[in-house]
Amino acid sequence: MPYSYETDGASIYRESFAIIRREADLARFTAEEEPVAVRMIHSAGMVELAPHILFSPDFATSARAALSDGAPILCDARMVAQGITPARLPADNPIICTLHDAPVRDMAREMGTTRSAAALELWRPYLAGAVVAIGNAPTALFHLLTMLEDPTCPRPAAILGCPVGFVGAAESKEALWHAAPVPCAIVRGRLGGSAITVGALNALASRSET
Repeated sequence: MPYSYETDGASIYRESFAIIRREADLARFTAEEEPVAVRMIHSAGMVELAPHILFSPDFATSARAALSDGAPILCDARMVAQGITPARLPADNPIICTLHDAPVRDMAREMGTTRSAAALELWRPYLAGAVVAIGNAPTALFHLLTMLEDPTCPRPAAILGCPVGFVGAAESKEALWHAAPVPCAIVRGRLGGSAITVGALNALASRSET
């Protein structure tokens, strides 16, 4: 028995965002934030995500300005780095993930932490003015906050903190939100992950699709 379903990709795309705007409560988001929130909801497939998304007042404008200026995007995991669409990036922005760099395993052992956290030490040459995207590892977000407690550590332009999971994820995001060392965005609680993080980044790079 044949199935009846939409086969036009463009129509599916348009209707998906129309459904999100009908069903999700987006009223509290600014014009700069709303396309980012919509893309995050689309990536999760959950209109219920909306209440959990928090943006500091200048996050969207700061992140977009940094991307337009060619800032690198620093990612905690390859799943985040690979999901970013280079064609959307406004200035051929470098996408950097150091998790699998050769020194990281030994660094993690010496530091007594995870590779995800140790890998951030290799971000220091790129951190000033960067857009940070943490979508997987709470330990990475906690370590970044520790790094930024040092006044000599370079400051990124914006931090997107969306690690997912049951151990440390909610706590790391609350720590970022309350410390707010630079403009930031989080998904409160256990929710998060690579897809949501990538959705936000692609929306920040180009608002035209949502």
